[in-house]
Amino acid sequence: MITLSTEAAAAVRTAMSRAGKPDAGLRVMIETGGCAGNKYMIGLDAEPRPDDAVIESGGVKVFVDPQSQPLVVGLTIGFTETLAGKGFTFDNPNAEASCSCGKSFG
Repeated sequence: MITLSTEAAAAVRTAMSRAGKPDAGLRVMIETGGCAGNKYMIGLDAEPRPDDAVIESGGVKVFVDPQSQPLVVGLTIGFTETLAGKGFTFDNPNAEASCSCGKSFG
């Protein structure tokens, strides 16, 4: 369902370590908003909720709520570092359109 690149998985593991939450997982949610209609929301979560899908990718647990699941099938999360900054990237085959920042899709 969701794949983390090697760089994204390393970034999440680093964040978990810095937060003192080595057993946490990465929560991926889709919310209405952003330039293109839907926006990605990610963050660390201590454990999955009862109705979450739990995926493991790159040694990281990923939690996805039922409403977001159909919108993230096939999603690849990457991580880049450039002169302009660093952050997660999203390659979503379900996106018919996306904004220039890459953080929202329609």
